Amino acid sequence: MPAPVVYRTELTGLTRIHEGKVRDIYAVDDDTMLIVTTDRLSAFDVVLPDPIPDKGRVLNGISNFWFARTRQLVPNHLTGREPAEVVRDEGERALLAGRAVIVRRLKALPVEAVVRGYLIGSGWKDYQASGRVCGIALPAGLKLAGRLPQPLFTPATKAQIGAHDENIGFEEMAALIGPQLAAAVRDAALALYGFAAEHARSRGIIIADTKFEFGVDSQGRLTLIDEVLTPDSSRFWPADSYRAGVSPPSFDKQFVRDYLETLDWNKRAPGPKLPPEIIARTSDKYREALARLTA
Repeated sequence: MPAPVVYRTELTGLTRIHEGKVRDIYAVDDDTMLIVTTDRLSAFDVVLPDPIPDKGRVLNGISNFWFARTRQLVPNHLTGREPAEVVRDEGERALLAGRAVIVRRLKALPVEAVVRGYLIGSGWKDYQASGRVCGIALPAGLKLAGRLPQPLFTPATKAQIGAHDENIGFEEMAALIGPQLAAAVRDAALALYGFAAEHARSRGIIIADTKFEFGVDSQGRLTLIDEVLTPDSSRFWPADSYRAGVSPPSFDKQFVRDYLETLDWNKRAPGPKLPPEIIARTSDKYREALARLTA
């Protein structure tokens, strides 16, 4: 029996404290909260009207896979408690199966920690125009989708729904959160990317780039939060067909972005509806990413 498709949740007995682009968040108590990963999909910072079946369960499964394997690099927000402890209704429990976690409440940092290993997307456009990516000078002659000499840390501000993230320099990030914490975020993000890229490559996936989110606890300890190294927060390419100079196919929502680029749409809400074949192929790509990474 296929898993239910979940676009939005209305859980009884818990107070919803936030609805993000993909996640619904409920208060459990003063120290913990329940995060539900829905099947919503956002593109160009707009939440699209059509859910992608199984997407939420895939994102949750991949995040939990990485959280378990990166604890030695940086602590994360998972508590280890089961959602069934706080969700009493049996129907709601079935709805949340595989797509919910109980996490610690932390103070989220107002930046996204972006790591780029390959030259693609806005980084490629930046490089073509200036020979730099987010202000970082690069050698001449690099190709589209080419591997960078070393991974780049390029932080960004976190935008509200409907707004666009903005790249910032390390110095600006340090001014926002303090130089010591900024250095810790940079070092943790690069270490996480290096660890994950090596594992993914062994499973036939190139992680071209990714973004992490961090928070701090009451003692100021840096903690990995939100999602980690998923097809929503990363570009995943098949290693067997990769070659520099060509924009590779992907296991992530870039497939949907590419379709949307063919439409006459101003990239503002409301987003356009997706054809059934685009929905089905996107769902398949997410499932394949989960299978390859975690098999």
